Amino acid sequence: MTKSLFENLGGTVGITAIVDDVVEAHMNNPAISARFLPYKDEPKRLASIKKHTVDFFSAGSGGPVTYIGRDMSTTHKGMNINPEEYQHTIDDIMKVLSKHNIDEQSQVNVMAILSSLKDSIVGK
Repeated sequence: MTKSLFENLGGTVGITAIVDDVVEAHMNNPAISARFLPYKDEPKRLASIKKHTVDFFSAGSGGPVTYIGRDMSTTHKGMNINPEEYQHTIDDIMKVLSKHNIDEQSQVNVMAILSSLKDSIVGK
């Protein structure tokens, strides 16, 4: 029996660790850090964003989670994220997946999910 992407990402514990590391990578990435660093001064908001992100990727990867947050267009409305910034976020995510020893096929699957979200995020 084939494991789900959720299982291959380590379930809730694994996805939570990935999200934590991705947020840290974004905060350290000079090309996009300005969008993320302000959340360091808002720990409750940062925790909420991380929880929604974990739930979003858990639900989207086949986990037993129901995502109840906003859709991507609504979440990113008014942020005017450009294609280069979006690419930097993808690069950070892929580096973190490698750091967590996520298998190649799962990385391909995550990339497909990220690519499918681009039009809902960029330029909103």
